[in-house]
Amino acid sequence: MTSHPAGEPAAEPAGPPPNPRRAEILAAAAELFARRGYHGVSIGDLGRAVGLTGPALYRHFSGKEAVLAEMLLDISERLLAEGARRAADPDPGHALDALLRWHIAFALDNPALITVHERELDTVPAAQRHRVRRLQRAYVEEWVAVLRRLNPGLPDDRTRAAVHAAFGLLNSTPRSAAGLDRAAMSALLHTMARAALQSAT
Repeated sequence: MTSHPAGEPAAEPAGPPPNPRRAEILAAAAELFARRGYHGVSIGDLGRAVGLTGPALYRHFSGKEAVLAEMLLDISERLLAEGARRAADPDPGHALDALLRWHIAFALDNPALITVHERELDTVPAAQRHRVRRLQRAYVEEWVAVLRRLNPGLPDDRTRAAVHAAFGLLNSTPRSAAGLDRAAMSALLHTMARAALQSAT
């Protein structure tokens, strides 16, 4: 039996972080877009949030669409890279717990990114939007493969539906995480999501 940890360290990027100034802009944009909506934020607003004029921000991004697209591509790439690494554990029970700890840490540390993704993905230009969705599908398949190793007889469509349902729970943090401290919320999400996924197998 795998124990359920009381908490998880803050999520770390799977690869090298972006340019520090670009990363600062992306972080500020996530908070602004989550709070006011993409269309309620101007380039000038983004610049002021990081101490730049609007024109100076264009040295880092070609425009507001480019900021949003890079933001959502970055989180999709990070989730997939780290998810694939954790799913490779030869013990599928350990792999599932590792995936849960990674996704829960990410969800607790990045509620603004989750909110922006839920609301604004359709605003991303088509080419980048399709890439984000391909990355997300690949991330789902890492989870599906782990669950199939736990129960080889489980149909793919049922397994995939269970993963998406679990993501709905894990990605509820912008709304569900206010009443508990981080460690308690992490443990609760882990227990609930693992139980839900196990019931599907």
